[in-house]
Amino acid sequence: MVSAVFHSPREVSVVDEPVAPAAKPRVAATAAPALPKKPRTPIDWRAFWMRVLPPILGLALLVGVWGLLTQKGGSFPTPVQTFDAAVKLFADPFYSKGPNDQGIGWNILNSLQRVGLGFGLAALVGIPLGFIIGRFEFASRMVSPLISLLKPVSPLAWLPIGLLVFKSANPAAIWTIFICSIWPMVVNTAVGVQRVPQDYLNVARVLKLSEWKVITRILFPAVLPYLLTGVRLSVGTAWLVIVAAEMLTGGVGIGFWVWDEWNNLNVQHIIIAIFVIGIVGLALEQLLMLVAKRFSFSED
Repeated sequence: MVSAVFHSPREVSVVDEPVAPAAKPRVAATAAPALPKKPRTPIDWRAFWMRVLPPILGLALLVGVWGLLTQKGGSFPTPVQTFDAAVKLFADPFYSKGPNDQGIGWNILNSLQRVGLGFGLAALVGIPLGFIIGRFEFASRMVSPLISLLKPVSPLAWLPIGLLVFKSANPAAIWTIFICSIWPMVVNTAVGVQRVPQDYLNVARVLKLSEWKVITRILFPAVLPYLLTGVRLSVGTAWLVIVAAEMLTGGVGIGFWVWDEWNNLNVQHIIIAIFVIGIVGLALEQLLMLVAKRFSFSED
């Protein structure tokens, strides 16, 4: 008995042909869903103009009043005359024709150098002293009366002491900046340390942290906003002091330059110097305010 097995042509063809590899899934076809676009914040034009317009109007009012008061002439220059003198002055701010005749750029740089040295030395001494006064009650009771006694002393009263000790005008001016700009940093740092919550210090006592770790891990971050406020006040004081000190010590610097122009009866340059001193002081304060804002925090 012969048995026959019949296969349909379709089945045979499927067996004989090589099996094609399975197609890989197409990754590109399944693209990630597009993220919704963040809605663009509309520009608050009212807030923008409230920031820009009032200062411009205030400056225009000052110039307008100045122009009205000087329109009949006299010894006081008009705004136009002062502007023309400023254009000529800043055309070459770094000329040098000897030690007593240098451009206003050199005078500003020399003043900034003295402020930097005096202010830096005050920070090196004043900030650690503020930590000590705020941390230890004994030190606070010992030093606070001295600070209250010396802080109101006029900056120019310290200048003869500097001239007597250092026998030179430049270090005497730096000394005057140092002694006048140290107090805001000492007082603000000490107040910041005293306002640190007692719970923080209790935790440090329980954990038996060393004094160095208490200062660096607990006190310094909490005190930083107070410290930066003191630094900002100090740099303003330093810039005020240097102008007065350089008027008396001579040499080179924006204060000496103002006094020299007064001796030459060049009132236009004196007015220009007043604007320059104000702009540089404002720039220094704004720079430190940006730093303080960067490191400030909310207790909420």
